[in-house]
Amino acid sequence: VLNKYFPPDFDPSLIPRRRGPKNSQQVVRLMAPFSMRCNTCGEYIYKGKKFNARKETVDGEDYYGIKIFRFYIKWCVIALLYIFAFTESHPSTLCSAEITFKTDPKNTDYSAEHGASRNFEPWREERVVEEEDRLARLEEEENNPMKALENRTVDAKREMDILDALQDIRARNARNERVGQASDIVSRMNAEEEETEEERERRLAEEEDEKLVREVFSKVSVPALPGSSSAAAADSSGDSPTEATSPQLVTIKRKADDVEPDLRSLLPESTRVVLGTKSLGAPPAKKPKSDLKNKLGIKIAKKGKVAV
Repeated sequence: VLNKYFPPDFDPSLIPRRRGPKNSQQVVRLMAPFSMRCNTCGEYIYKGKKFNARKETVDGEDYYGIKIFRFYIKWCVIALLYIFAFTESHPSTLCSAEITFKTDPKNTDYSAEHGASRNFEPWREERVVEEEDRLARLEEEENNPMKALENRTVDAKREMDILDALQDIRARNARNERVGQASDIVSRMNAEEEETEEERERRLAEEEDEKLVREVFSKVSVPALPGSSSAAAADSSGDSPTEATSPQLVTIKRKADDVEPDLRSLLPESTRVVLGTKSLGAPPAKKPKSDLKNKLGIKIAKKGKVAV
């Protein structure tokens, strides 16, 4: 419960304080921080195995003010139950020994204290060896100034070699990048030139096609024939055929050669005969206007004279 009720007359000073022992142990749930082997029964405990442990603060030990804690676990009780349930009993497992380990703030790790030995870990040994070499080198440089000068010279040479190698890598990367950019620019320019050539060829081809179309197809004006639809429309409207008829635009297809054909040679035979008779004969007589009043039966009454 997060929220609790406090009465209005609540006084926390009246609550008696419980005074426990100075170094009391606390039951916690934890996992094994490293792989270990029980010294009593020889059973192996793998890293990550869960235990109900007792935790206490180590008196008189700290690391720059950081407290060190000790943990107590019992592995062999669980092993004993497992053996009784699934296997035959073995005398070496009936130990119920207590295992203790402490925190190690200096190396940000844990250290086995009693009842078990930590398994060999090669990476831990490498770190230990490196630390020992570093401490030995510092001690040697303090006692021998010439050795310190030699170490500094070796370190400076190694740093210069590293910087030279890094500069070579940077120069090679920059050169590769410039080559890549140059190749990209050249490919882009070539693509643009190819596109311009294609556009120019396409434009020339379109101009030639338009010129050929203009040479093959041409529109000429042809007078309307007497039996055409325009003449019939003129007769129905009552106007004279000379006034109603107007030249028509006809699209003529011819061969695309140097000699332009005659217009009459392109027309059909009947049209040429009609045009010949029309040009040789007299102009057609005007059609008299028909008396529409008599046809419709309309009579106009004459006004009588008014006597004075």
